[in-house]
Amino acid sequence: MTKKLIVVAGNIGAGKTSLTERLGARMGWTTGYESVSDNPYLPDFYADMKTWSFHLQVYFLGHRAKQYLEMANDPKSVILDRSIYEDAFIFARALHHMDNLSERDYLAYRRLFELVVNSLPAPNLLIYLKAPVEVLMQRIQKRARGMETGISLDYLALLDSFYDDWLKSFDLCPVLTIRTDNLDYVNQTKALETVTQRITDKLAGKEVMEF
Repeated sequence: MTKKLIVVAGNIGAGKTSLTERLGARMGWTTGYESVSDNPYLPDFYADMKTWSFHLQVYFLGHRAKQYLEMANDPKSVILDRSIYEDAFIFARALHHMDNLSERDYLAYRRLFELVVNSLPAPNLLIYLKAPVEVLMQRIQKRARGMETGISLDYLALLDSFYDDWLKSFDLCPVLTIRTDNLDYVNQTKALETVTQRITDKLAGKEVMEF
């Protein structure tokens, strides 16, 4: 298979990192993950979202663009556990919707975003992981990450609606949607084999039923 660039998208708790880890190991792909621990803006953002939302989004945009370019230049196929597109179409939109990002800052950010992404090569496949918000909430509560304690069902539902809006018009590459609420590719080898085969077929240009 020629080099491929795959991005994984999905709501918080959808299973992006778990799938990226397993596909990377199984397929021999280079993996890239969302950087959170070394983000210098996150503590300020969680203390005062209205003041720091714009700074946080610009930081994420720069970090993800750099990572994306590095991955695009990797000789091996690569898989990223969150797409750069979600920054604008999901999370910045949500911050604007909740009045944590002003209209002026939101428009300035979107102009910068468009300039950056238009200079990036398109991915070969976007894998969209989807699960009911109640399931996402259970997973988030189970993993008990400190920074996720303020996440509510309403917020997850808002993000879910934005994902639906975004994917209706996304046309940069093929999209494979995978429902993760009844598909345990973490603990069941057969489920991972099924996912791997669907992805391989999709990358080869074959018709693949969503599941």
